[in-house]
Amino acid sequence: MKKPVVDYRKFRFSKLRDPEYRHMLLLLGWVGYFLLYVLTENLIPPERCHVIHCALDDKIPFCELFLIPYTFWYLLVAGSLLYFFLYDIPSFRTLSIFIIITQVVAMTAYILYPSIQLLRPETFPRDNLLTRLMAFIYTVDTPTGVCPSLHVAYSVGIASTWCKARSVPRWSKPVVVALAILISIATTFVKQHSVVDILAALPVCVLAELLVFGSWWKARLTTRRG
Repeated sequence: MKKPVVDYRKFRFSKLRDPEYRHMLLLLGWVGYFLLYVLTENLIPPERCHVIHCALDDKIPFCELFLIPYTFWYLLVAGSLLYFFLYDIPSFRTLSIFIIITQVVAMTAYILYPSIQLLRPETFPRDNLLTRLMAFIYTVDTPTGVCPSLHVAYSVGIASTWCKARSVPRWSKPVVVALAILISIATTFVKQHSVVDILAALPVCVLAELLVFGSWWKARLTTRRG
């Protein structure tokens, strides 16, 4: 079994600023995100939100099978952060910073330009376990604060980090990229996001990519020119 690069059994809060454990401070980004999420979800009424919609949304049918990749996103986020937290600290740092940047940009957009989507079906075309789970998700996740899509932004950040990491198996990289694409597409089929939300997430990802991996791309381009 692969051994973690840091012995977290020796961790104490007094050591949080030590070089060995300083990367753990990045986890505080999630605290800030959840606080902002609760505030934006509860303090911005739906009637103040701008409806996000495009013609392509109406051509995409609801399909509960896409709930599987949609919910797999949570495992992908948690699993990727945990893997890098244990076995690749530099990748953990870059992925965490990538996520924090997209969180800040998205939350700023949700506050300055509140958004809502009205794509959810009033009744499901079928009655099965997946549609019942989808109905439950609808009850706990409001259709506000959708543009840009953090589902997409996180997926792109994970795929980008995974592709650049040297600690992961080579076969896993195309698998993660394929999952990121499938998850992004799934958001539209379960009617959690408009196509506009996906497109709006792309420039956010480009910004995070340049800020986090700018030096990596510069070195890559320099090597190719050489």
